[in-house]
Amino acid sequence: MPISMDERYAPIGLLFLIAGKIVEMEDMTVVGGQLGMYTITVIVGLLFHALIVLPLLYFFITHKNPFVFMGGLLQALVTALGTSSSSATLPITFRCLEDKIGLDKRITRFVLPVGATINMDGTALYEALAAIFIAQVNNFELNFGQIITISITATAASIGAAGIPQAGLVTMVIVLTSVGLPTDDITLIIAVDWFLDRLRTTTNVLGDSLGAGIVQHLSRHELQKMDAEGCNSVIEENEMKKSYQLICQDNDNEKPTDSETKM
Repeated sequence: MPISMDERYAPIGLLFLIAGKIVEMEDMTVVGGQLGMYTITVIVGLLFHALIVLPLLYFFITHKNPFVFMGGLLQALVTALGTSSSSATLPITFRCLEDKIGLDKRITRFVLPVGATINMDGTALYEALAAIFIAQVNNFELNFGQIITISITATAASIGAAGIPQAGLVTMVIVLTSVGLPTDDITLIIAVDWFLDRLRTTTNVLGDSLGAGIVQHLSRHELQKMDAEGCNSVIEENEMKKSYQLICQDNDNEKPTDSETKM
């Protein structure tokens, strides 16, 4: 597949965007330190959400070991880390949940596509932290109301983010605009976004998978009832087929033979 001219010039344009921000900096060491602390904060926040909040939620609802469940998702999580796309990871997630963990296909085929579209908890956390970081870089003090606005806007914007690499940068404009922050400063975080995007995508996939496990636990009685009704319908259908076959055999036996018709 040939590379278009826009794709060839994109790295050059990105280079000049970042270079322009570097030239505007009064003290690069200060901004570099702030960017490093921002990266560490995002990583710690995503790890806390993925390894503590989500497993505890799964444990309190299902009363099962969440880390055993997460062990069966290892291939999907590695794929999400490598591709940085929850949509591209979707087939692997299906395979892990259905073949390795044993979730019902009726649950996974409904929950996972919806989750890959709207359940972007890692992206919401990332966008909120990015907005606060940009405010601190510009010495812009946020009050409590503005922080709440950022949280709500980041959650709503993450729902509309596509499941493709670095889609969060597009919806970041909505979050920054909601509290009057400069949207040009998004270029500050582009340098580290390629790495953080992989971590938040992994968090998104983990949240979708644990959500599917929770839905199956809450729907287990309905699934058993549907399975029982399905078995009954199959038995009734087989009985009807047997009855029909017996009637056909009786009709064949009652037909007069050729010798009887001649007489």
